[in-house]
Amino acid sequence: MSYIDGFVCAVPTNKREEYRAHASKAAKVFKKFGAERVVEAWGDDVPDGTLTSFPLAVKCKPDETVVFSWITWPSKEVRDAGMAEVFKDPICDQEANPMPFDGKRLIYVGFKTIVEC
Repeated sequence: MSYIDGFVCAVPTNKREEYRAHASKAAKVFKKFGAERVVEAWGDDVPDGTLTSFPLAVKCKPDETVVFSWITWPSKEVRDAGMAEVFKDPICDQEANPMPFDGKRLIYVGFKTIVEC
């Protein structure tokens, strides 16, 4: 079954287009190294919580929007090999290509698929 990398971050709302362009470049690199699908989703209906929520998790500020993203890989092995190559790519050079959001508040996780339809 597939392996999924998931990401949640807070992006300054006024940097939506800059983020989209950055994510589009990165998606091409992920796919070059084996990703099957890359999805970037801009928050539209992301309620604040009192105990848990995406906005709380990424310490979203009033002028930011939560972004939820995922990458589908054919397997964890392909993902591990692909990610090793991704991080060597110039897209990951923060000096030349800085992220348009606070990377310290990025949540990054990997999931083994247990149901796939």
